[in-house]
Amino acid sequence: MSGTEEFEELRPLLFSIAYRILGSVSEAEDAVQETWLRYSASPTRPRSVKAFLSATVTRLSIDVLRSARVRRETYAGPWFPEPLLADPYEDPARSAELADSVSMAALLLLERLSPLERAAFVLREVFDFGYPEIASAVGRSEAACRQLVVRARRHMTEGRPRFEADRTEREELASRFFGALREGDVTGLRELLSADVSMAGDGGGKAPQLAQAVTGAERVSRLLGSVFPSMARLGVTFEPHEVNSRPGAVFRDRDGRVLHTMTLDVIDGRIRTIHLVANPDKLGHVGPVGDAWAVHRELGRSRRAAR
Repeated sequence: MSGTEEFEELRPLLFSIAYRILGSVSEAEDAVQETWLRYSASPTRPRSVKAFLSATVTRLSIDVLRSARVRRETYAGPWFPEPLLADPYEDPARSAELADSVSMAALLLLERLSPLERAAFVLREVFDFGYPEIASAVGRSEAACRQLVVRARRHMTEGRPRFEADRTEREELASRFFGALREGDVTGLRELLSADVSMAGDGGGKAPQLAQAVTGAERVSRLLGSVFPSMARLGVTFEPHEVNSRPGAVFRDRDGRVLHTMTLDVIDGRIRTIHLVANPDKLGHVGPVGDAWAVHRELGRSRRAAR
């Protein structure tokens, strides 16, 4: 097998490592591309191509994350990971870990870790790398890596809900939710939301977004039940689609261009959180991006005309 073929075979794994460390599709793709450039320029063949490439993409991702965290301190509004519609890496033996680790909730928990803790946790807990490989990737001793993983695991465990729904329950609840949303059924929506449900959006200052999180089943159901029917009259549609391994949807304008994504987290048989990503910089990989501000202005005009 040629070096190019070996790299392409490992590309899905490399992207999946980088995405979980960075929470960004575009930055993960850049890290993978830079990994290829370094691999192809190497005068010698590594003993283990997988170990070499995994360590390289991890180190690159750590460096990018350190600079990205500084930028996120001045980010306009809430920062959410870029939506991922499909994880390219599959491992039947670790499917549950892979799915859970890419959820919006898990990625936001990972944001609380230091770059080294995050990288060590991803390599060990998600991809089951050995400590010698992790030590090589993050540039620390094996003992130090074990401590990084222990601290990261503790923070992640403390932040996770205890009674997360299984896939079948999530899908059934999401089907009912999106049916009620399409009909503007406020009562139907309210019945599916937890009492303390929270809905927040990431527009990055470049798209309309909620000024602050909307909380409570009554407020969230009324907002959703009134806004989407108005948007639908303007030609806005949505297609249910798994987003970050959780039920979600992609919303499009009348021309089929992406306006935002929605992701649902289901806890204790109810929808607990709703994440909206509308920042156009985070949607290019989903499809051609629409002008959310234009839709927002048109929605305002239609509401005024209806008064």
